[in-house]
Amino acid sequence: MSNFPLSLSDRPALLLIDIQKGFDDINYWGGQRNNPEAEIRASELLHLWREKKLPIYHIKHCSSISTSLLHETNAGNEFHDMVRPLSGEPVVKKNVNSAFIGTDLKAQLDASKITKLVIVGMTTDHCVSTSTRMAGNLGYETYLVADATATFNKKGFDGKNYSAEVIHETALASLSEEFATVVMSESIKRIMEGR
Repeated sequence: MSNFPLSLSDRPALLLIDIQKGFDDINYWGGQRNNPEAEIRASELLHLWREKKLPIYHIKHCSSISTSLLHETNAGNEFHDMVRPLSGEPVVKKNVNSAFIGTDLKAQLDASKITKLVIVGMTTDHCVSTSTRMAGNLGYETYLVADATATFNKKGFDGKNYSAEVIHETALASLSEEFATVVMSESIKRIMEGR
């Protein structure tokens, strides 16, 4: 990874991972969620990317489990209204944790000569983490926006409940510096706006 900060001339791509309506049902995912403003922060970055005419990729999880809220037959599969794609913005559908497996995302990025990625989305410890790890391993210079991601509480193998914030923070800690540079949205906005 080169030194942070990014610059506008780097033309980084914004990857919005799984910001879908199904994640509004907090009880379905465990009963507790952190960072309730994650979608707002993501939408602010999306607006900025559109304003600066930078590359944008919307990633959508299409679960292969018919009862999942993220299955294509369910309303929860739809993108959150705040980050709904505009006509012409690429949508990449996946059915596993990584945005790079079983998709043409890497081919699209490489065809556009994109080497730097800014990642936001849901959930920090699952699809965001897996996609960020792969992005780093594939050689992309990757920036993960901490306050534009969120997750839910999880039960461990022994039944212990871990809070959503603990899951979020430990996921970010595991990714930081080895797979990505973890940043706050305000830092990214400041760089992209030339402040």
